[in-house]
Amino acid sequence: MRKFRAVDFVSISVYWFGLSYLWNSIHPIVLPSLVPLMAPPNLKGSALGIITSIGLILAVIVQPVAGAVSDRSTSRWGRRRPFILLGTLLDLLLLLGIALAGNYWLLLAAYLLLQLSSNIAHGPYQGLIPDLVPKDRRGAASGAKQLAEILGIIVTSKVTAHFMGQGQLGAALSTIGAFLLITMFITVLAVREEPLPETPSRPSSIARPLMVNQDYVWLLVSRLFVLLGMNLVRNFAFYFMEDVLHVPNPAAATGDMLAIIALCTLFIAYPAGHLSDRLGRKRMSIGAALLGAVGAVLLLFAKGRVVLSFMGLELNDVLLYGGIIGLSAGIFLSANWALATDLIPKHEAAGYLGITNLATAGAGVLAGLGGPLMDLFNARQAGSGYTALFLTACFTYLL
Repeated sequence: MRKFRAVDFVSISVYWFGLSYLWNSIHPIVLPSLVPLMAPPNLKGSALGIITSIGLILAVIVQPVAGAVSDRSTSRWGRRRPFILLGTLLDLLLLLGIALAGNYWLLLAAYLLLQLSSNIAHGPYQGLIPDLVPKDRRGAASGAKQLAEILGIIVTSKVTAHFMGQGQLGAALSTIGAFLLITMFITVLAVREEPLPETPSRPSSIARPLMVNQDYVWLLVSRLFVLLGMNLVRNFAFYFMEDVLHVPNPAAATGDMLAIIALCTLFIAYPAGHLSDRLGRKRMSIGAALLGAVGAVLLLFAKGRVVLSFMGLELNDVLLYGGIIGLSAGIFLSANWALATDLIPKHEAAGYLGITNLATAGAGVLAGLGGPLMDLFNARQAGSGYTALFLTACFTYLL
């Protein structure tokens, strides 16, 4: 296999930026802004939890199926790129659907279809790293993947948060579509795939990883619990800013928190991928989970007070504790994804990695239950719902 160059890391990773920008706009900023306009205020947590949970259940199904289908594709354009092109073009239509949704049910329908189209691209796209990257460079490639995703979080935390804070939904969604389109074309044009000469004789089965690879099952279980802790903090940060800290612009404050999380993840993700090639994937994953538990506990004591001021820039305690969660995320996601690529057979890479969405999207589904949990405790005592959320997040990190 030829030497994997820096430009190859860019071309194989850039679409992760588009996907990250999409979902880190939709889940923590766009939907929390739109749902209260279409649901009773005292049920906003439940309404948000329902819409995201149903969508992520769909993603759990579609992503591995699309990946497994691409494993057997004999298209002359390669196994992965035709799916990336189709899914992205459909995304653009469904972002328009979200913009035009006038009630909760139309918003739900547009969001579900967006989950369907995005995962048609996402599932096959995951196969590119094990397809093309030498095994001794996969830790670095996983770090580059996380780097692209984190850059997506940083940009969306400022751009989408700004547009939504100004009530400019159309501008926010148009920017999402533009980034998806640009990164998709870079991937489709720059990545070189060798077409599969013939359909594999053994049919793909998305259930096989769960039946024959016990190590892979344990990887999914650990990934589920760690990502659940991350999602419980991220998904309801908007309402925490609004109801507990009483900030005047919760969209902007949530964007600031996501930006700090992303910057800390950015700082550590690529070095963590390299270190996992040397120190071991599992050891670093365990350390990352413990660090995340510390961050979740500290959020219980957040008051929004300034803890550091430097050259006119102020860092409050919420952003500091978010930074700890960001460091945890960067270490875990790089090491865990590298471990996943180590454990899978190359000829079924996309199907296997699609199965990781049982943990990734499954964590989002379970995090949706944090909405009713939040509403239940807040109904008894204002603000106590967030205490319950952050304690639950700490518990899942430790699990």
